[in-house]
Amino acid sequence: MKVIITDCDHESIDIETEILNAAGLGVELLQCRTEEDLISQCEDASIFINQYAPITEDVMKSLTNLKLVIRYGVGVNNVDVSAATKLGIQVCNVPDYGMNEVADHALALMLSLIRKTVIMNDYTKNIKWDFKKSIPIRRLSTLTVGVVGLGRIGRNFATKAHALGCNIIGYDPYYKPREEDGVGFITSVSIEELIKQSDVISIHCPLEGARNLFNEEAFKNMKNTAFIVNVARGGIIDEAALDRALENGDIAGAALDCVEFEPMAPGSPLFRHENFICTPHMAWYSEEAETELKRKVAEEAVRFYKGEQVVYPVNKLS
Repeated sequence: MKVIITDCDHESIDIETEILNAAGLGVELLQCRTEEDLISQCEDASIFINQYAPITEDVMKSLTNLKLVIRYGVGVNNVDVSAATKLGIQVCNVPDYGMNEVADHALALMLSLIRKTVIMNDYTKNIKWDFKKSIPIRRLSTLTVGVVGLGRIGRNFATKAHALGCNIIGYDPYYKPREEDGVGFITSVSIEELIKQSDVISIHCPLEGARNLFNEEAFKNMKNTAFIVNVARGGIIDEAALDRALENGDIAGAALDCVEFEPMAPGSPLFRHENFICTPHMAWYSEEAETELKRKVAEEAVRFYKGEQVVYPVNKLS
């Protein structure tokens, strides 16, 4: 079997190469961007390790040797999973490599909004030393934080926000409470109730089934003192509606680590709002998380090559 890394913006693939070579697997790094790149350059691939390149049905039908696609990360929205299943191609991801980092980043963005640290940093440096610009700020223990999506990362974030004294409510139609998860402090509510009750909303759900979940209607139903944070996937928030909500004062502020089209255009109208914070899809990152991610994609490839059960299957093959 031949392993091809379809595309990768990491500084090196030394970790993957060492693990794959030790198992007798060769690996080639490409920088494919389109379906045409993949079809023309990856004819002999049996295993894909993939970051952003589009793994479509046409790509998979054209590459008849392809048996496994492993995503660098959690989301698989650039992989046609249903087509892969139909074609007998296993799809895997790495859902647990950076859950502390993503939860920590969401917490950092939430605190930056609540304590207005970004606004006050800019104001203090460029205008004057005056705390009154920050008014009003609420005490954390008086706030209700709504968590949308109660998977690994959502529960991790909820635990940390709860430790700061926040009241936690959550929405996830697929989550079944288990005592071992240790999140009995979360009150389960409908998405409508969460939107209306929350002082902060933090998004941790997949894009599938949640596109434009936060639209004009949702922003109108939020408290005008509430904040929203998204470290999950671009597209869950309707960015045009968010711009209008910030312009009209329907909400108090927003922080995004991911947007629908990345990188975000320098001229985005959202950038004009002082109560808008944006980071460049970095929530996943720490030195330790990057190492863990690279190790786990390579180890998953080796397991598949050896005929062992994969650990992180996204689809179920008959």
